[in-house]
Amino acid sequence: MRVLLVEDTEALGQAVYEQIAEDGHAVDWVQRLSHAQASVRTTRYDLILLDLMLPDGAGLDFLRQRRTAGDRTPVIILTARDQISDRIAGLNAGADDYLVKPFDLFELSARVAAVARRYSGSLNIDSAARSIERDGTKVDLTAREWAVFEAFLQRPGALLSKTQLEDRLYAFGAEIESNTIEVYISRLRKKLGAEMIETVRGMGYRLVTA
Repeated sequence: MRVLLVEDTEALGQAVYEQIAEDGHAVDWVQRLSHAQASVRTTRYDLILLDLMLPDGAGLDFLRQRRTAGDRTPVIILTARDQISDRIAGLNAGADDYLVKPFDLFELSARVAAVARRYSGSLNIDSAARSIERDGTKVDLTAREWAVFEAFLQRPGALLSKTQLEDRLYAFGAEIESNTIEVYISRLRKKLGAEMIETVRGMGYRLVTA
């Protein structure tokens, strides 16, 4: 996953950065809300780890603004505020989870994995290990199949055009033929379930998350 870490405490930020990166995720670490706002304008993230007290504002205001704008990116709040009222405020603002400092880094990893599973539909998906289980049985995807499927994982429920999916294959140096995406969608449906990927005629495909 691509993770945005918003944390101004140097030591904690470094520790969290290293832990999440070691779990196999790509991490962008910023220490100010202004930098976080710039990051989400230019990069699509799968998860945001958000401190509530930043030098240039409140993380809760940032979260509310993102939700008001229609951004459904999962958010885990990381904060020293441990009152029940603070937890309620965070969850009501649209947070997916709430972790109170100081916390164990392995617990953070578990929370990150739990949120990722929550947004991955009915399959058991480990993005870091690039492994998938369907009804308890391991599903093997080729590198190119995973590249296409990962595009859906990063935007659960969103409509992706054929061109957007083709972009995922250019990194492999593949020559993109007219029916390449249709072939990979067909393969993914056979392996993951025909109901997992929906076709929107003339527009593209989406991962069915519910």
